[in-house]
Amino acid sequence: MEAPRQDGRPHRTIVVGLVRNHQGQLLLCRMSHDRGVFPGQWGLPGGGIEPGETMEQALHREMREELGIEIRDVRPAFFKDGRHTKTFPDGTTRSIYMIFLLFHCRAVQEELDLNDEFSEYRWLHDDEVTELDLNEQTRDTLDRLSRR
Repeated sequence: MEAPRQDGRPHRTIVVGLVRNHQGQLLLCRMSHDRGVFPGQWGLPGGGIEPGETMEQALHREMREELGIEIRDVRPAFFKDGRHTKTFPDGTTRSIYMIFLLFHCRAVQEELDLNDEFSEYRWLHDDEVTELDLNEQTRDTLDRLSRR
């Protein structure tokens, strides 16, 4: 759900999982080519907070809905924002101001059951992630994490 800003333009608060497995590998998912903010590119999983949800409830729900997994050890990482163009399944687009809330977490299991938002996934060590066509926000997030 997009909430209107005071200036009437839509914004969306997004929870993003920095999901790691038991080997410490990071989960990256490839967006379907016909939808999302970064169609066809690799990125971190996540989605919007629904009315009445806390940030952590939304993160758990998104991981179940999009990936078919449960997560644990959730802890805040940082937040960031920006204006992005989102492509909808019917081909329409809309510019949306997005607030990204990033969380470190651990996957309970490694086998995923992707919904139609993603076309594939990979568990990668930190030094392997640059091999993928990462979206700009994921590149920025990983750069910020490497400087910490």
